[in-house]
Amino acid sequence: MPYFRTADDAELHYRVLGPAGSALPPLLCLAGGPGRDAAYLGDLGGLAGGRQLIVPDSRGTGASPAATDPSRYAFPHLAEDVEALRAHLGLARFALLGHNAGATVAQAYAAAHPERLTHLVLVCPGSRLQGELPDDAREIFTSRMHEEWWPRAAVAVQELAEASDLAEVRELLYTAAPLAYARWEAPQRAHAAAEGGQLGPVPRAGFWQGVAETTREAVLAGLRRVGCPVLVVTGDRDAVAGMRAGELVAAAFPDARVRPLHLVGHYPWVDEPDLFRPLVEEFLHTS
Repeated sequence: MPYFRTADDAELHYRVLGPAGSALPPLLCLAGGPGRDAAYLGDLGGLAGGRQLIVPDSRGTGASPAATDPSRYAFPHLAEDVEALRAHLGLARFALLGHNAGATVAQAYAAAHPERLTHLVLVCPGSRLQGELPDDAREIFTSRMHEEWWPRAAVAVQELAEASDLAEVRELLYTAAPLAYARWEAPQRAHAAAEGGQLGPVPRAGFWQGVAETTREAVLAGLRRVGCPVLVVTGDRDAVAGMRAGELVAAAFPDARVRPLHLVGHYPWVDEPDLFRPLVEEFLHTS
């Protein structure tokens, strides 16, 4: 398995998916959670069919070791790890994709190293970085109360707030999982079933830990200097992040477009791969 060394001398794992020697430039992909094993990204709905995807395991997830210093789980430090991976790969410039919390890391990287990016794709991002937490995710969830799974999921969401036992948390997550997808069919069920085993509670807890308000403001200021095109993808059935957060994220950049997808939840490549894949590919071909 390939590894790269970070600025603080940690050795982190990454995967390479897709054809070697592709004429298309690689796409570096950041998982969310936070603190979730990047395996849940899969091949992003077939994006690896024509180009290589570089998928790192962040600290304490997948095959990467836990951080010796807990502060290294915070997203500004995870962005530094992205820069170490870029240098390891020898990429002068590259395209970057981040999903959910990975979109926050991607934004921190873009703010610190705008000259390194050719394209930036942010999939179903939250807007905590922007300082606002829209409530439309709750509205989307409530609008689906007629669906068979909804009563059990609604109870599970409430119980998750109090649960501390990891086995219980994993069971409740699966019960609540349908709210993250547009449909609750075989592909969605299989994808959701893996979530419990992919969680890293410690990396998750450290993602925002110790991030000063001045750091958040510096990242936002840096986003105004990002010159590459930015695509923000949202789903109209995303009851995790909602859609308004994506609009707030896009507004933080000088050149960003929002593309809402119909009948798509928090994992667009699972719900509608044939919508998601060509959308991202077309964007990556723009200059």
